[in-house]
Amino acid sequence: MAEIITAKTAGFCFGVKKAVDRAFELAAQSSGGRIYTYGPIIHNDEVVRRLEEQGVVTLHTEEELRSVEEGTVILRSHGVPKYIVDLLEEKGIEYVDVTCPFVKRIHNIVFEKSADHNIVIVGNPAHPEVEGICGWCLKKADVIQTSEEAEEYQPPEPLPVCVVSQTTFNLNKFQEILAIFEKKRYDVNIVNTICNATAQHQGEAREIAEAADAMIVIGDTKSSNSRKLYEICKEVCDHTFFIQTVEDLHFPDGAAYPRIGITAGASTPNYIIEEVQKYVGRIF
Repeated sequence: MAEIITAKTAGFCFGVKKAVDRAFELAAQSSGGRIYTYGPIIHNDEVVRRLEEQGVVTLHTEEELRSVEEGTVILRSHGVPKYIVDLLEEKGIEYVDVTCPFVKRIHNIVFEKSADHNIVIVGNPAHPEVEGICGWCLKKADVIQTSEEAEEYQPPEPLPVCVVSQTTFNLNKFQEILAIFEKKRYDVNIVNTICNATAQHQGEAREIAEAADAMIVIGDTKSSNSRKLYEICKEVCDHTFFIQTVEDLHFPDGAAYPRIGITAGASTPNYIIEEVQKYVGRIF
């Protein structure tokens, strides 16, 4: 029988759990009123599907949001640009903001600092969290995600530079980028905004993967933090599998792994982790 090691930090983080619990609570209390989320509440299709079964409608575009005339709009855990909040207030639409507190902290930082700083956001420019952070800057922010981009960066204005990070960015890569900024001669203010849960997830995942013969990472393919966990584990464990649910888990014929590690992204529900644990325990 294989030894199965499941990360203690696997699954919902504080911010995600708070957002999901609040969404289901609002759905249960709706009394027939329409409940919407602006974008998926989190990056997990299973959770979104369950909310839709409770009558919650996911709005995917700004045009869909503008068409809403009544009901309650839930603002996703990744956060939204400031103009979206302004739009809802102008329309008089009730909204509930379940933005992760760690993300909201970044909104406050860039809103304050962008008045007299150049803002650099380390993260994926296409990720909704980063798009939301950009939307709280008083002027255009620069988004970078590689060491090469950090080397090439030049401040657009003769002002100090404030560097923040997407909460789920790879901690090691962030530190590499910070080292580059620290070598530059201009005035730079660095705020490490990678959340504690992300750092703990990544550190424990690497530790388990280094000791495992196979590693399973559970998470939605659209989830930034889940993809980062997969990248970290794959670096140190060749037999790393990235799955969304137990149905996606397919081991090679005849595979034998004496020690199997399991971790999961911050948007992965516990019941999916438990299903994977039981399945792996049955076949090995």
